[in-house]
Amino acid sequence: MRALSIEPVAPRGDEALVTAYQAGDEGAASELVRRHSAGLARYLHGLGAPSADVNDLLQEAFFRAFRAAASFRGDSSFRSWLYRIGANAAKDHYRRGRNRVMLSIENRDLVDAADPGGEAEATEAEDRLHAALKLLPPKQRDVFLLRAQQGLAYDEIAVTLETTPGAARVHYHHAVKRLKEAMQ
Repeated sequence: MRALSIEPVAPRGDEALVTAYQAGDEGAASELVRRHSAGLARYLHGLGAPSADVNDLLQEAFFRAFRAAASFRGDSSFRSWLYRIGANAAKDHYRRGRNRVMLSIENRDLVDAADPGGEAEATEAEDRLHAALKLLPPKQRDVFLLRAQQGLAYDEIAVTLETTPGAARVHYHHAVKRLKEAMQ
């Protein structure tokens, strides 16, 4: 009796999944949503989308992306392309005049509740950061969030925000400088 050898299947890249979706593979769409929904949700939230609206904006962004899948040429990463669509959906939402919250900070790094002094310091620092992010020019804030929160490369940021990698670097540098000054 021979032992069966099962070769592991390498995961498909985003571009391959887009191509598969264009050919009718709905599972490819599900995989793209699974891969990118958490990061896109954090980005939308960072852009100022209220928590109650993030799911609606996610659905809108993916709906627009899949509807426009034929226009995806692969000149940029799927993630950059999707984030640009998400940012546009958020801008459209904002333009409609609803929920004009500019920025919200996630409570991911919570201080130990047993340390009241540390909790007060953290709350004060969070408030200062929140205020400083609100004061950044929109392009600096967007670049900062994409770089620091989402970990995008400058090339991806440039595609997402329709600018150049050099301009993205400059915006990030200025944002970090302003935030450091505000936090001192």
